Amino acid sequence: MEHSMPTAFPTVAELESSRRASFIRRTYAHLLAAVGLFVLIEWWLFQTGHALTIARAMLSVNWLLVLGGFAIVAWLARGMAQRAGSPAVQYAALFGFVLAEALLFVPLLVVANLQFPGAIQSAGVLTGIAFVGLTGIVFTTGRDFGFLGKFLALAGIGALLMIVAAVLFGFELGTWFSIVMVIVACGAILRDTSNVIHRYPENAHVSAALELFASFALLLWYVLRLFMRRR
Repeated sequence: MEHSMPTAFPTVAELESSRRASFIRRTYAHLLAAVGLFVLIEWWLFQTGHALTIARAMLSVNWLLVLGGFAIVAWLARGMAQRAGSPAVQYAALFGFVLAEALLFVPLLVVANLQFPGAIQSAGVLTGIAFVGLTGIVFTTGRDFGFLGKFLALAGIGALLMIVAAVLFGFELGTWFSIVMVIVACGAILRDTSNVIHRYPENAHVSAALELFASFALLLWYVLRLFMRRR
């Protein structure tokens, strides 16, 4: 769901080159910090043994309820980050979103760690390479990929309906679903990176980092699912 952005500052496209470059550096520094925090949380959960406990608890309830809860958290976090004028609120939204994603990933990572050795590392490397490659395409071409927003919204609704149907009727979403979602995640990265260059207000680097992290996490999720299916 789209949220209105703070308008107290000019958009990135209206900035002089030095200020635009500063915004981009701050955005990607926060993205790297978010990814680092995500990895640190997962490492701590696995080192302390909490990961297995969390995985068992989450897998014991209806997965639709879990996904619904995290979808609400994601929506609230994005809304907070994009509407808040206070840096503290924006950072709280980013931290809350990273924490929620880290918890959501726990069952998938536990299964991958126990049954598919090496899948996590391979998926992480491939996701990082894809993210850098897609980012390079946007920055090299300068093309505005904002037009993808409507298609991604429709794809997101379709994916949600498929997930709900799979949970309610007990069928498994196969390899092709994961492949389609990888394509959707790649499109989201193109759109979000384009927005970093063209659309965000100058004070919205935290919001921009949150959106980029969300797309990165989506890509990682489905790339890992593909690696788990191939082994």
